[in-house]
Amino acid sequence: MAEADLDVLIRSIAKKTTKTLMEAAKKRRGKYMAMAAKAASKDTRERYKLTAKNTLLFATAAAKRIQNSADNAADSYIRSMKHATEQPLPQKPVKKNADKAAKAGS
Repeated sequence: MAEADLDVLIRSIAKKTTKTLMEAAKKRRGKYMAMAAKAASKDTRERYKLTAKNTLLFATAAAKRIQNSADNAADSYIRSMKHATEQPLPQKPVKKNADKAAKAGS
Protein backbone atom coordinates (compact mmCIF):
# COMPACT_ATOMS: atom_id res chain seq x y z
CA MET A 1 0.00 0.00 0.00
CA ALA A 2 1.78 3.06 -1.26
CA GLU A 3 -0.61 5.44 0.48
CA ALA A 4 0.38 4.04 3.87
CA ASP A 5 4.02 4.68 3.03
CA LEU A 6 3.32 8.29 2.09
CA ASP A 7 1.30 8.71 5.26
CA VAL A 8 4.32 7.60 7.28
CA LEU A 9 6.54 9.91 5.24
CA ILE A 10 4.33 12.93 5.97
CA ARG A 11 4.37 12.17 9.67
CA SER A 12 8.12 11.53 9.79
CA ILE A 13 8.90 14.82 8.04
CA ALA A 14 6.81 16.64 10.62
CA LYS A 15 8.52 14.79 13.44
CA LYS A 16 11.97 15.78 12.10
CA THR A 17 10.85 19.39 11.72
CA THR A 18 9.47 19.43 15.24
CA LYS A 19 12.69 17.96 16.61
CA THR A 20 14.79 20.56 14.78
CA LEU A 21 12.56 23.36 16.04
CA MET A 22 12.83 22.18 19.64
CA GLU A 23 16.62 21.83 19.42
CA ALA A 24 16.90 25.40 18.12
CA ALA A 25 14.57 26.65 20.85
CA LYS A 26 16.64 24.94 23.54
CA LYS A 27 19.80 26.55 22.16
CA ARG A 28 18.10 29.94 22.14
CA ARG A 29 16.86 29.34 25.69
CA GLY A 30 20.42 28.53 26.77
CA LYS A 31 21.65 31.74 25.18
CA TYR A 32 19.10 33.79 27.12
CA MET A 33 19.87 31.99 30.37
CA ALA A 34 23.58 32.71 29.86
CA MET A 35 22.75 36.35 29.26
CA ALA A 36 20.65 36.33 32.45
CA ALA A 37 23.58 34.92 34.40
CA LYS A 38 25.81 37.76 33.16
CA ALA A 39 23.22 40.50 33.65
CA ALA A 40 24.19 43.37 35.94
CA SER A 41 20.78 44.25 37.35
CA LYS A 42 18.02 42.10 38.78
CA ASP A 43 15.42 43.51 36.36
CA THR A 44 17.55 42.61 33.34
CA ARG A 45 18.19 39.12 34.73
CA GLU A 46 14.47 38.52 35.26
CA ARG A 47 13.66 39.81 31.79
CA TYR A 48 16.15 37.40 30.19
CA LYS A 49 14.81 34.50 32.27
CA LEU A 50 11.25 35.32 31.22
CA THR A 51 12.35 35.56 27.60
CA ALA A 52 14.04 32.16 27.88
CA LYS A 53 10.91 30.65 29.40
CA ASN A 54 8.66 32.15 26.73
CA THR A 55 10.99 31.01 23.96
CA LEU A 56 10.59 27.40 24.98
CA LEU A 57 6.87 27.80 25.63
CA PHE A 58 6.14 29.33 22.23
CA ALA A 59 8.38 26.84 20.42
CA THR A 60 6.53 23.97 22.07
CA ALA A 61 3.21 25.44 20.94
CA ALA A 62 4.52 25.87 17.39
CA ALA A 63 5.82 22.30 17.37
CA LYS A 64 2.41 21.00 18.45
CA ARG A 65 0.74 22.97 15.66
CA ILE A 66 3.18 21.55 13.11
CA GLN A 67 2.54 18.02 14.34
CA ASN A 68 -1.23 18.50 14.33
CA SER A 69 -1.14 19.91 10.80
CA ALA A 70 0.93 16.99 9.59
CA ASP A 71 -1.39 14.49 11.26
CA ASN A 72 -4.38 16.17 9.62
CA ALA A 73 -2.67 16.17 6.22
CA ALA A 74 -1.69 12.50 6.54
CA ASP A 75 -5.20 11.51 7.60
CA SER A 76 -6.69 13.53 4.77
CA TYR A 77 -4.36 11.82 2.30
CA ILE A 78 -5.41 8.39 3.55
CA ARG A 79 -9.10 9.31 3.25
CA SER A 80 -8.58 10.67 -0.26
CA MET A 81 -6.76 7.56 -1.42
CA LYS A 82 -9.40 5.32 0.11
CA HIS A 83 -12.12 7.33 -1.62
CA ALA A 84 -10.24 7.17 -4.93
CA THR A 85 -9.87 3.40 -4.75
CA GLU A 86 -13.59 2.97 -4.04
CA GLN A 87 -14.64 4.95 -7.12
CA PRO A 88 -16.01 2.83 -9.99
CA LEU A 89 -13.97 2.60 -13.15
CA PRO A 90 -15.05 5.10 -15.77
CA GLN A 91 -16.91 3.57 -18.69
CA LYS A 92 -15.55 4.08 -22.15
CA PRO A 93 -17.80 6.30 -24.24
CA VAL A 94 -19.43 4.70 -27.25
CA LYS A 95 -17.86 5.91 -30.45
CA LYS A 96 -20.10 8.16 -32.49
CA ASN A 97 -18.86 6.77 -35.80
CA ALA A 98 -20.02 3.29 -34.82
CA ASP A 99 -23.47 4.68 -34.01
CA LYS A 100 -23.69 6.46 -37.35
CA ALA A 101 -22.58 3.33 -39.23
CA ALA A 102 -25.20 1.23 -37.45
CA LYS A 103 -27.93 3.74 -38.35
CA ALA A 104 -26.77 3.99 -41.98
CA GLY A 105 -26.70 0.20 -42.38
CA SER A 106 -30.30 -0.20 -41.22
